[in-house]
Amino acid sequence: MKLYVVSDGPPSLAVRMALKALDIPYDLVDVDFIAMEHMTDDYAKMNPQKEIPVLDDDGFYLSESIAILQYLCDKYRPDSNLYPKDPKQRAIVNQRLCFNMAFYYGSIAPYVMAPIFFDYKRDPVGLKKLNIALNVFETYLKRGGTKYAASDHLTIADFPLISATICLEAIDFSLKDYPLIEQWYSTFKSEYPELWEISEGGMKVISDFEKNPPDMSNFSHPIHPVKKN
Repeated sequence: MKLYVVSDGPPSLAVRMALKALDIPYDLVDVDFIAMEHMTDDYAKMNPQKEIPVLDDDGFYLSESIAILQYLCDKYRPDSNLYPKDPKQRAIVNQRLCFNMAFYYGSIAPYVMAPIFFDYKRDPVGLKKLNIALNVFETYLKRGGTKYAASDHLTIADFPLISATICLEAIDFSLKDYPLIEQWYSTFKSEYPELWEISEGGMKVISDFEKNPPDMSNFSHPIHPVKKN
């Protein structure tokens, strides 16, 4: 099994945490985002979306981190409580996974990550969307009354939510107005230090890029406007 990743990519970090938590052996393959290795024809054979990560399970190629998380549990650890079998419990996990992709990280990435790599600015509209997403997550934690995002125990729903939240820590965004998120985040760090170590490494890379933006002058993208140094 091989996992193609980018070192600071939250979706990549989420899958790496799951593989470690599930104790599944694999080879890590770093993809150089700035060198555009993900935009090559060879990479497109694995993932026509040309996005990262991609799982290669003995010639079975799977993209989209949520699908990868679900697949790993279903195939290799079907009895793991990281992905519960009870329909209602699993539905909550699936909902949190979708919430992160479409709403939570969907608000964090444009505000934090895009301005680091592309010619975007952090503006009041982006900040408002981010705070709306944080408020919703805070509400889920309050209504659920659980220690983790979807249960009183860790599930695969926590991995992408954690790896999204590291982006905020990387730019020193305070979570003081969101005490339940702050508590959930610190609880994960203290209870799962070996998993946190994976996300912390990515967070430090993002933090370094925030302070010293990478040279993207030779980078080209079909949609995003590229910074010119």
